[in-house]
Amino acid sequence: MENANITTVTEFIILGFPEFPELQIPLFCFFLLVYLIVLMGNLTIITVTCLDPRLHTPMYFFLSNLSFLDISYTSVTLPKLLDIFLRQNHRISVNGCFTQMYCFLSLVTMEFLILSVMAYDRYVAVCQPLCYRLIMNQRVCILMATGTWILGFLMPVSYVILLPQFSFCSSNEINHFLCDFSALMKLSCTSTSTIQCIVYILSVFFGLPCFTSTFTSYIYIISAILRIRSTDGRRKAFSTCSSHLSVVILFYLTIICLYIRPSSMQSLEQNKLIALLHNALIPMFNPLIYSLKNKDVKDAFRKVFC
Repeated sequence: MENANITTVTEFIILGFPEFPELQIPLFCFFLLVYLIVLMGNLTIITVTCLDPRLHTPMYFFLSNLSFLDISYTSVTLPKLLDIFLRQNHRISVNGCFTQMYCFLSLVTMEFLILSVMAYDRYVAVCQPLCYRLIMNQRVCILMATGTWILGFLMPVSYVILLPQFSFCSSNEINHFLCDFSALMKLSCTSTSTIQCIVYILSVFFGLPCFTSTFTSYIYIISAILRIRSTDGRRKAFSTCSSHLSVVILFYLTIICLYIRPSSMQSLEQNKLIALLHNALIPMFNPLIYSLKNKDVKDAFRKVFC
């Protein structure tokens, strides 16, 4: 195509959930409530972690990073979805769409990294407890967290560089509730082979190592816990890891359902619902999982707020 490097649309139309025209206001109320719970729950975790000296440990330092990440995650996607439900404002500029997609991909990348770092932290705590303070010292924790945020923002830069060169001339309607990368690729008139190759390379050299390191850590952790002779010791060791393991399983299950299922098993409606679970409901559940299963967090909550 001669003008393949020219974007022929000036805005996109995010369809949201047109399958439920009569439920737009109830859906607005529901997702507004979800968004408020995400903000309140994760801000509570951050506040309690900062104010209670007993929680000034690597585990809760990384947990506060995850909570801030969850707030950012939902703030990138849910406000636009709420605007669609309430005002039927489906329009978003091309630059706004690319910005939302970049922020979303950056935050997904950060979540891969922070979950891997938290798994490594639990591995050191359970498998090498005598060296824990030496290995996971303050400097190491800050470097890990900083590296997570820097890598998260750098990894999707290639998409931002390549996407403005694409031509979107067949349609400007995105059948999703956000500017999803795969949905954008379906609208492109330009060959997407280059960017698909980049996606494949990043998946192999970034996604796979994160997945492998996270679950390898938990294989060692579970093996170490099973070797503990004391029943009370096993219970205490597992309780420190079960919350994070639950979050990891939820995160990777939704990622697998979204991106690794065979295309014959996928539908747009299913993908939107799974993406909604990943974007809105998991950030809402994370503070509940950590607070309900963690005695330290519950005690700190009572101390700070009561």
